[in-house]
Amino acid sequence: MSTVSVVIPCYKYGHFLADCVKSVLDEQPGVDVRLLIIDDASPDDSADVARALAAADPRIEVRVHEKNQGHIATYNEGLLEWADGDYVALLSADDRLVPGALVRAAALLDAHPEAGFAYGRPLRFRHGGPLPAARTRAAGSVVYPGRWWLERRFREGTGCITSPEVVVRTSLQRKVGGYDPELPHAGDIEMWMRLAAHADVGYVRGADQAFYRVHGNNMSTTDFGGQLDDLRQRLVAFDSVLDKCAGLLPDAGRLSALARTRLARCALRRAYRAHDRGRTGVVPVEELEAFAAECLPQYTGLPEYRALRRRRRIGARAMPYLQPLVLSAVADRGREWLWWQSWKRRGI
Repeated sequence: MSTVSVVIPCYKYGHFLADCVKSVLDEQPGVDVRLLIIDDASPDDSADVARALAAADPRIEVRVHEKNQGHIATYNEGLLEWADGDYVALLSADDRLVPGALVRAAALLDAHPEAGFAYGRPLRFRHGGPLPAARTRAAGSVVYPGRWWLERRFREGTGCITSPEVVVRTSLQRKVGGYDPELPHAGDIEMWMRLAAHADVGYVRGADQAFYRVHGNNMSTTDFGGQLDDLRQRLVAFDSVLDKCAGLLPDAGRLSALARTRLARCALRRAYRAHDRGRTGVVPVEELEAFAAECLPQYTGLPEYRALRRRRRIGARAMPYLQPLVLSAVADRGREWLWWQSWKRRGI
């Protein structure tokens, strides 16, 4: 039977812990699970809740920080110092696993030693709302070549993973290392890419693997100014992977060009969509264009730049009313729908 170490970092989320722990220990038959809760000096009763859960189940360990160390240090403490199972998973205290998720992921990794980690589709749910109905019967799996999957990330300029749906081979996690403290908001995608540079990537088809809670405190929640910070963090993440994995990626120059072109296009798209939605007063349009120029000096040759220029000619006041008549606005909606359908089927 495969062994899985599950790390649950917690900061002021003690009220979610019981449900999170239950999803790990009571709903994953077929794997040997051990669990560590790390409370990062929560000012509420989270540590007491964690200790009470551990007192009731010997599979649970608890560590309590006297001083807050931050989420990156807390993650790495569990992933690199504590985990000793065949596989390791990181699960935020406010998220949950779908029943059987660890079994499905472990089965994939058992059958494919060339795969360094496995993931599947997460289900998002609103805080305070009911859990969505989850699919628990897998329709097979697929193993993507790691370099191909990695190039897909550079080509897309973004990740396709939230985090709770991932199970990593522990030996590879230790070899590659954990989250980079220099990337507090893009450390996850950077780490997945480093893993993919060393091994292939497994995807569980058909079944849902985790519940991801959406609320105002999510690390990934960004305001309009945060959208620019997100793009900057992604650029640093891609550059970091190319630096750390230089010996494994002989075509680093081509990969860098792919990512920088994509990020420039994303920035310009956000800029012109601000015109479409009448939000030029709150979206940092000029800064987004400057970021595009930083990524790609020849950005003015991109179709997204032409779309932005066209909207500037039309004017911010008129554009929201003329959006249905502008081809690029219609095409955007089509692209978003096609990407969403592909992600639901293939997870990439």
